[in-house]
Amino acid sequence: MKLNIKNVFARLRRSEEGATLVEYGIALGLAVTVGAGALLALGNDVDAKMTAASGALKGEETTTTP
Repeated sequence: MKLNIKNVFARLRRSEEGATLVEYGIALGLAVTVGAGALLALGNDVDAKMTAASGALKGEETTTTP
């Protein structure tokens, strides 16, 4: 059993496809992180604008920051 596992790891080390898979995994993780950060920033901005619009509809005076 140990010999089979060692053979599998030896093949993976020599294989170029394993490196490509790792690179795709890193790229996907980076894209998810950047996307989540952008959505959080956008969500906060949209929340502020919706709050200001709601206050304006109610006739309240609101100040918004650009």
